[in-house]
Amino acid sequence: MTSRRAITSLLAVLAGALVLAPAASAGLITPEHGGSPNADDINTLYIFILAVAIVVFVGVEGLLLYSVIKFKARKGAVPAQIRGNTRLEIGWTVGAAVILVILATITFIKLDAIRNPPDSSATGLQLADTSRRLPPSGKSLNICVNGQQYIWRFTYANDCDTAKNLGAPFSYEEMVVPVDTTITLDIKAQDVAHSWWIPKLGGKFDAVPGYTNHTWFKVPGKLKGSTFYGQCAELCGRNHANMTARVKALPVDEYQRWLAQRKADIKAAEDAAAKQRQKLQGSTANSKPAGPAAPGQNPASASQP
Repeated sequence: MTSRRAITSLLAVLAGALVLAPAASAGLITPEHGGSPNADDINTLYIFILAVAIVVFVGVEGLLLYSVIKFKARKGAVPAQIRGNTRLEIGWTVGAAVILVILATITFIKLDAIRNPPDSSATGLQLADTSRRLPPSGKSLNICVNGQQYIWRFTYANDCDTAKNLGAPFSYEEMVVPVDTTITLDIKAQDVAHSWWIPKLGGKFDAVPGYTNHTWFKVPGKLKGSTFYGQCAELCGRNHANMTARVKALPVDEYQRWLAQRKADIKAAEDAAAKQRQKLQGSTANSKPAGPAAPGQNPASASQP
């Protein structure tokens, strides 16, 4: 008895700790949201389906408890022998079908807003047209997301072909984006399968070698300065737990300054690398080995003038 009480108390303490922990209680019942319209739509759809599920659960369990209590066995009682009830069977079949039709209808109504990104706001970054079938205006800020063991690389380029975006600005672990701007992501992996997921910015998408997945998000202006956190959601190796990601939302002018600084840093690094190559090539040319010695000549003296 004491052992059972100890186990019950321990479970209660652990449950309380999980509920009170901010990280654990975030999105405890519904998905995390608030960072992007698609995440909000996912949360709305989840709440609607959850509400229907609760009604069905309460109805079924309530009927079960009512039946157990009202028709519990009594000494000497003989239960009614019911062979079938056509009306009841048709009723619960049609009822279940209606529930499924309602859920499917609501899901397809919300699915369009979840999958297809809207235009950037007037206060967002003014972007050039792209060839992607994305926002109605055809304008988006595209970022190439590349999963590597065990880090995320973000390249700011419309074409995610590695051979075509050499010299494009990039960052690791932290993605910086402007607010009020539709951000489209081309997601792939370099080595093994990973999974991109920033909960408050929408659903998760697999990053698979040789295949590109696409998603989007749009951080509203009121959340400027916010940082959203996520992690690789698919076991990808022994350091999987360390493969984290951050998305930082900045006002448009601050984002443009950040991007200009990244470009300047890359240009400076490329110039420094070019100078280092020239220096190495020059030192290699000055240290060429002497030619072969003539027959009968001491090789040590062949290099002397």
